[in-house]
Amino acid sequence: MYKLYKNSYGQDNIARTNEDGSVTSFGQHPDNTDYANFKKEVLAGAELQDADGNVMTDASAYIASLP
Repeated sequence: MYKLYKNSYGQDNIARTNEDGSVTSFGQHPDNTDYANFKKEVLAGAELQDADGNVMTDASAYIASLP
């Protein structure tokens, strides 16, 4: 599962909950492998939540708008 949030600088970031319960967070940068995997996995059906914890039903459209 992935969740969008704003960091302390107001920038969009993404958090992923790992199988062991730990959390990995990363920014939206095309050279970041976590970011590339995020886009592939969400397009393949992984759950994406907004900052309020609501599941985004238009996740594919959101991914298409990203760099």
